[in-house]
Amino acid sequence: MNEFMMGTQVQRIHSFLEEVIIQLEEYLNSVTIHTLLKEKPGDRVYYEGLFSNLRRLVVYCEEGLDASASVLQHDSFKMYLAEKVLYKIYHKCIIEYYSPRYNLWFEDLRTSYPEESVIRFRQEPPDCFAELLRNVEGDFHGAREDLAEFETEYRHRRLSSKG
Repeated sequence: MNEFMMGTQVQRIHSFLEEVIIQLEEYLNSVTIHTLLKEKPGDRVYYEGLFSNLRRLVVYCEEGLDASASVLQHDSFKMYLAEKVLYKIYHKCIIEYYSPRYNLWFEDLRTSYPEESVIRFRQEPPDCFAELLRNVEGDFHGAREDLAEFETEYRHRRLSSKG
């Protein structure tokens, strides 16, 4: 990938992170455990875990946003830095969305309908939480498609340079 393409990739991922952070933070700033329990009485510990996973995802996305902004603001484009940042964003943000800590939700690869969410929950969450993940799912899917091929090539180059 040449510098122009890599710069475009970093800019797209930066925009994705900005948009996703806004949605996740808006949710976290307006919904509480009590709101969830009121909407759907259920397992409080599970709901707390959902929030914990969401906060963790926001932190990773904010770190990725800061790192991508740093790459974009350099006077001269640093290809090695851009690659490293995109690799970390893929592994920290994208993977965390599809397979979060504590496994309170997961990606169901057997989903056969394009309009159906690939995210499945271990327990039934309140509708507002499930809706939030559905709302950002398309963004995460697009970012994963953008980064998956790059990540494979980058990892292969790193492994072959060590061997």
